[in-house]
Amino acid sequence: MRSTATVSPGPGVAALVLSWIITLYTLWQMVQMHEMVPGRRFDRYHELGQYAFGEKLGLYIVVPQQLVVEVGANIVYMVTGGKSLKKFHDTLCLSCKKLKTTYFILIFASVHFVLSHLPNFNSISGVSLTAAVMSVSYSTIAWGASVDKGVQPGVQYSYKSSSTAGKVFNFFSALGDVAFAYAGHNIILEIQATIPSTPEKPSKGPMWRGVIVAYIIVAFCYFPVALIGYWMFGNSVDEDILITLNKPKWLIAMANMFVVIHFIGGYQIYAMPVFDMIETVLVKKLHFKPSGMLRFVARTAYVAFTMFVAITIPFFGPLLSFFGGFASAPTTYFLPCIIWLIIYKPKKFSLSWWANWVCIILGVLLMILAPIGGLRQIIIKAKTYKFYS
Repeated sequence: MRSTATVSPGPGVAALVLSWIITLYTLWQMVQMHEMVPGRRFDRYHELGQYAFGEKLGLYIVVPQQLVVEVGANIVYMVTGGKSLKKFHDTLCLSCKKLKTTYFILIFASVHFVLSHLPNFNSISGVSLTAAVMSVSYSTIAWGASVDKGVQPGVQYSYKSSSTAGKVFNFFSALGDVAFAYAGHNIILEIQATIPSTPEKPSKGPMWRGVIVAYIIVAFCYFPVALIGYWMFGNSVDEDILITLNKPKWLIAMANMFVVIHFIGGYQIYAMPVFDMIETVLVKKLHFKPSGMLRFVARTAYVAFTMFVAITIPFFGPLLSFFGGFASAPTTYFLPCIIWLIIYKPKKFSLSWWANWVCIILGVLLMILAPIGGLRQIIIKAKTYKFYS
């Protein structure tokens, strides 16, 4: 749970609200385009891209971006899950020997070596629902505990950095944090594909209602945590506000365990399309014989890969910023708008035309600027970080 402590209240709130509106709009576009061709459903993001850009170009444009988002999310979830497990352990056992973050990431990863062999999205519906409940729970605990702790003595609301360059780069990084919060577009079509659809009752109706509920929950989770956390702690708040909070011990420990459970579900949601892509390439391109052993090896290897990267560079905040801008911005902020303009061809200078072009321009700027801030933070932290500590 990132705060907006790296930017002043005005720009921070504006970025949160504007991102919420833009991504809700582009998500609506994705839902509408799922069945825009009578008798056909675009069950994968790349299928929609192929329809808009052509068979080969669509694959080259969409698939790499999707993979970066999903793999990036899985790496960030590995880091966050491990760090939250460590916070849970350290909160309840103050006298225990301090263990490396690496060990807790290994523990978190061990769950996925089992869950990753579930067959499809339907099979993880229970895990997904539990993750959603956990998200609301730990967010409520975070801002509730912050209110209980009150505004801290000597709280400062100025920028963390004193230099102009530092302020600019931190702002870029914060934009990436916000962008990462809205990455559901990459799996929305796969989820919609699980909903029954008929000409009389198309899937876009129940899907859109589900999206509205989900976005209300997102607002309920992110906005209070960001605003109240910043109000109470100012620029001294940690990247994960639950790391800042220590009392009451039992409640903070429970909240961190909720985070772990949430990210277990989140990891599986983003990993499932990657498993599908890997297995498709192995069978159709490399001509491996489809089998249970192939599935087992491919999925285990992927979990091991994300675990290794998370252990090597466990920088939650910078990773969030980098992947938020570099990966989430294209697939979330402007690619749906480009596809919409190509397919529906709204009248030039109409409201739809302007709305899509504004989203495209803002999304491209986000894609360029946010990774710069995130990469700078990774470099700065890597200078003093002892690997595998």
